[in-house]
Amino acid sequence: MTLTEIERALRELHLSGIRATLETRILQAQVTQEPFLDTFAMILQDELDRRRSRLMERRYLKSGLDERVTLTDFDWRFNPKLPRQACFELHTLKFVAEGQNALIIGKPGTGKSRIAKAVAYQATLQGHDVRVLEADSVFAQYALCNSADQQRQLHPWLEADLVVLDDLFLARRISDSAGELLQTLVHQRYKTRRSIVVTSNRVVQDWGKYLGDNTMATTILDRLMHRSHLLEFEGKSYRLKEAATRFALQPETD
Repeated sequence: MTLTEIERALRELHLSGIRATLETRILQAQVTQEPFLDTFAMILQDELDRRRSRLMERRYLKSGLDERVTLTDFDWRFNPKLPRQACFELHTLKFVAEGQNALIIGKPGTGKSRIAKAVAYQATLQGHDVRVLEADSVFAQYALCNSADQQRQLHPWLEADLVVLDDLFLARRISDSAGELLQTLVHQRYKTRRSIVVTSNRVVQDWGKYLGDNTMATTILDRLMHRSHLLEFEGKSYRLKEAATRFALQPETD
């Protein structure tokens, strides 16, 4: 079998990882005179690496993340009072394995969403099915869908290993249908012990006001906080800091 025929066979077998590196591995084996099993092991590893890489990329694309955020990118010195240890504890994903939740509450611009997204990205790298939702906008879009489309959207939110509800109550008052969706999502995931991370500028004591229903708020918080980590973010705004830096770098004009 010629090299061209081997490549055709690899294509038919969907072994793209082997096909991409085969010539290099053949040359390497000829130069170093490696034992056959060593060369064969490297060829198999190339295929495994390619498949894992593609799988991670698919998980990332399905997650709804808009960037690959890590905790190493975070400027902890700017707000030294942030709960750094608790953030790194979430990053271990132990809370996901144990079916716990996390509420990240605090002032705008203090890094809540960034921490939540870093945790979500780490979860995709570790093989978890993740969904990151801009809470208010997604809930509003959901309310406009028909029943069949609502069920189609809801299913992956219920089944994912981790759901991030980012900027919940950003618009203060949410609609009745959005409140019902939030209650369903929290209740169903509580029963199956699947984790939720919520970020919000609104303290939990005021959630009844934003839902327009204190009983519903109590029901939601009861399930969210039963097995939960509460992280409170205080301090200065990173966004204002970045904006000030941009303005300072702009050249002066006459």
